Amino acid sequence: MAGEKIMRDIAIHRRRLIGATLLAAAWPALAKPAGTLIEVWKDPQCGCCHDWIAHLEAAGFTVRTFEEGNDVARRRLGMPEAYASCHTARVGGYVIEGHVPAADIRRLLAERPQALGLAVPGMPVGSPGMDGPAYGGRRDPYNVLLIARNGGAAIFKRYS
Repeated sequence: MAGEKIMRDIAIHRRRLIGATLLAAAWPALAKPAGTLIEVWKDPQCGCCHDWIAHLEAAGFTVRTFEEGNDVARRRLGMPEAYASCHTARVGGYVIEGHVPAADIRRLLAERPQALGLAVPGMPVGSPGMDGPAYGGRRDPYNVLLIARNGGAAIFKRYS
């Protein structure tokens, strides 16, 4: 009887030790789940690009930055020049051009439309990355465009 109890206790302690070891090994992944990876091409001197990246990271994205400018990446990824901005990104098979809000990128990834991606042409004041204290709270209206693979565009979201 005493021997069986000792064996049961050893088995319980072994299971607890194995469970604790597995939990300790998995803890970093459990504590902060990795966000969706978004790759960003930008000029190394661009402050608004840096602010847009901070906006993405605050929204839970994991960002890999390429500090080599975005003109070559934009052409390689097929984004028409008509929608150009100061940075180009790739996420989930889509191209993101310019100061697109993180919420719109999340919506794109959830809905998965047949499209090239999203664009906010130019650099509208008030868009993420163009909304710092230097702009004095100014917010210009702008549209997030859904860019078709043939280069056409439709309004994905209006900001006024």
